[in-house]
Amino acid sequence: MDNLSKSNITFALNLFKKLSENGNAQNLFFSPLSISSALSMVFLGAKGNTAAQMVLALDKAEEIHNGYQSLISEINKPGTNYVLRIANRLYGEKTFKFLATFIDSCQKFYHAELQQLDFSRAAEDSRKHINAWVEEKTEGKIQNLLAQGVVDSMTRLVLVNAIYFKGNWATQFNKDCTVERQFKINKSMMSKEAKYNMSYLTDFQTKILDLPYVDNETSMIILLPDEIQDNSTGLEQVSHLRHASWYCDVKRLHQ
Repeated sequence: MDNLSKSNITFALNLFKKLSENGNAQNLFFSPLSISSALSMVFLGAKGNTAAQMVLALDKAEEIHNGYQSLISEINKPGTNYVLRIANRLYGEKTFKFLATFIDSCQKFYHAELQQLDFSRAAEDSRKHINAWVEEKTEGKIQNLLAQGVVDSMTRLVLVNAIYFKGNWATQFNKDCTVERQFKINKSMMSKEAKYNMSYLTDFQTKILDLPYVDNETSMIILLPDEIQDNSTGLEQVSHLRHASWYCDVKRLHQ
């Protein structure tokens, strides 16, 4: 899955740069894995110019399906001390016929089933049905994903990805140590003295911190630029990271 990891980092940085290019100082939260896996599933049925453009966005597209097959199985494995689940599903207009090879490939590589709904005559019921599935897969954390009017009688295919994670820090923070500190704005922040894996991107003057969860199978990677200019969020420095250097430094954290 090494090639898939590299491709996903490239995709994540490119997408991040695109999403933050308007320069506004807004919080930005997204899951590159959710988006890239959903696009890769669509790529199974793409041809011609559409397929060519998706290859450019996804990188190493010829290997991506086998990579996701292994990754999704690994993510959804039972018996862990954390909850990490990823689920994909296709919802198609029931009057349309979908190729059996496409349906079989979605199931094989992405564990994704295609369910046919009556968008043309019951769009609102279809929307509620999809929202209920998302709510179930995210343990109730994401409700009403599709707003009223998003799905209508002209909808032919809805591709849905849901990802859910819940874990405990390997080294717990003490709530009693919460103090007011500056974080661009003053917020109540917990602190802890402990040993963590850390690296430094010299070219971008950015620290990389690995904050592990229980059993060290999963972790949160935090990037913090040394200096954040006024009227910025620090995202500008991060958006210029080169995927190669970023990948090498993250790998080094776990060696």
